[in-house]
Amino acid sequence: MSQQTTFPRWIPLLGGLLGSTTCGLLLYAFSVFIKPLQTQFGWTVPEVAMAYALICLIFGLVTFPAGRLSDKLGPRNVVLIGGLVMAFGFFMVSTITPPDPAVVAAGGQALQDANRTPLYLLYLYYGVICGLGGGCVYLPPIATAPKWWPDRRALATGFTVVGLGLGSFIMAPLATWMITSPTIGAGSALPVFKYVGMAMGLMVVMAALCLKVPPAGYKPAGWNPPAAATGAGAPKVTRDYTYEETKGTAQFWLLWVAYFCGSFAGLMVIGLIAKHGIDAMSLIKKAELGLAVADKLPADAAKTISMAAAGAPSALAITNALVRILIGPLADKIGTKKIFITLFIIQAGAMVALFPAGNTATLLALCAAVIGWNYGAMFTLFPATLLQYFGPTAQGSNYGLLFTAWGVAGFCGPYLGGKIQATTGSFFIPFVISACVLAVAVIILMTLKAPEKKHA
Repeated sequence: MSQQTTFPRWIPLLGGLLGSTTCGLLLYAFSVFIKPLQTQFGWTVPEVAMAYALICLIFGLVTFPAGRLSDKLGPRNVVLIGGLVMAFGFFMVSTITPPDPAVVAAGGQALQDANRTPLYLLYLYYGVICGLGGGCVYLPPIATAPKWWPDRRALATGFTVVGLGLGSFIMAPLATWMITSPTIGAGSALPVFKYVGMAMGLMVVMAALCLKVPPAGYKPAGWNPPAAATGAGAPKVTRDYTYEETKGTAQFWLLWVAYFCGSFAGLMVIGLIAKHGIDAMSLIKKAELGLAVADKLPADAAKTISMAAAGAPSALAITNALVRILIGPLADKIGTKKIFITLFIIQAGAMVALFPAGNTATLLALCAAVIGWNYGAMFTLFPATLLQYFGPTAQGSNYGLLFTAWGVAGFCGPYLGGKIQATTGSFFIPFVISACVLAVAVIILMTLKAPEKKHA
């Protein structure tokens, strides 16, 4: 096996960090955009949530062909092209022209007619174009970096995806500050898309340049793979599963369903948590001020509540980022199954607690932190489990197909949550549904067993 290379193996980790941070900026602070987009365009929660549902669906589905292309064309090319497409789409959202404020205030059919084109452009730029590009940025580093770290695969996987949490930690307060700043957003979310879109373009170019596939037979200096036992009683030599063999196993599709369940609950919350906090705390503030439910809060009170609610996505982002690295060494030592079951049970309880937690910024942030910890762990544990079960040879294609579960869940979760909230006027039912879906994942993971090894 080859030990020598002039390419330091920490560089692909940096590429993964940059790429996933860009994806975090793209995806995980969307809830802070819902209220300003509603105000500026007159859109409903389900209409805005559909944009997030679209990007999650397309992002998740694109990871499969992106993984296949990464195996064939190399991760650098896929990330570079996809990243520039993603940055372009995000920037173009800033060019959408809102209707006249008088039309928004009047509502009715005139507002629907004026909003038809802007809403379709939001879906096109953010949902479709950003989703296509983002899916190409996300997957290749996850498949590439662990190949440089065969001695610490789960840790390497965690490091490459930690940026998803880091990006949302940066984006939630940054976007809220830009939106509320009288000199930048003045209540509008559109400038956020402009300036952050330009930053994304620079970040993805740097990420692509950091990615490279290790030479055939590479192993780090000082490390040797476990030697195969010899003799009459020695186990048979085994090999990795091919992609075709992997997708033919029941274990793969049970992992797919579990991934869907965990992602469904997490993405529903991420897409709605800031709006839930704003609504709940606004009702309490209106009661304190003696205002009716339909009355508007004073501007300073509304701004204070928006900043307080933004603390929830930030808290979720911090733990979402930390766990991706911290869970890796633990998974390398004890495996993933016990960790999975424990975290999913806690996550189901956190979903139930989230509704009453929305009344105060502190409780909301605390509950969000627990949810972020459990949700973020999935993105280290699922690819690590895939490596344990099926081997690294076809990891790009295998994880690309597995990650489509996230995309399907990303469409169903935020859209269904927004639709139910708009129908009932409450976030209670969406959060309870999330807890029930997580219970399904717990049952699957408790009964799941590794597939038999393939003999060479």
